[in-house]
Amino acid sequence: MTDTRWLDADEQRAWRRYLRMQSELTAHLARQLQTESELSLADFEVLVNLTDVPEGRLRVTELAKALQWEKSRLSHHFARMEKRGLVVREDCPSDARGAFVVLTPAGRSAIEAAAPGHVETVRRLMFDGLTHEQVEALTTIADVVLARIEGQTNGA
Repeated sequence: MTDTRWLDADEQRAWRRYLRMQSELTAHLARQLQTESELSLADFEVLVNLTDVPEGRLRVTELAKALQWEKSRLSHHFARMEKRGLVVREDCPSDARGAFVVLTPAGRSAIEAAAPGHVETVRRLMFDGLTHEQVEALTTIADVVLARIEGQTNGA
């Protein structure tokens, strides 16, 4: 067992600021979506993933992986969205055990109505206060961290 590598003062400050920023930003985005469009942030994430594919349909397993959700969480959330007419389930013709989550016209309308307010909030809270260089640095930092996480996940 090795000794714990504690964060130094600069790392601790950066880490805590990151956590607070993520929490505050997520809370503001969730409130904005709920207030202006009656969509939860989770609804919006599901709808974004479905609108990112031309046919507006993804296998349940693909959607769960894209969202980093357990299948049971997706199943429960999907059921709530289905009751509201935002998505439907379709059986997979080539795999009796598989199913698709499919965007409905109402779901497409909901995200199209919600997206302008959402992106304006993201722009106002995040990007309007950053320089081009800071945006580039943020992208680089995110890429490095995500690559390290992916390396851990893939056993590297």
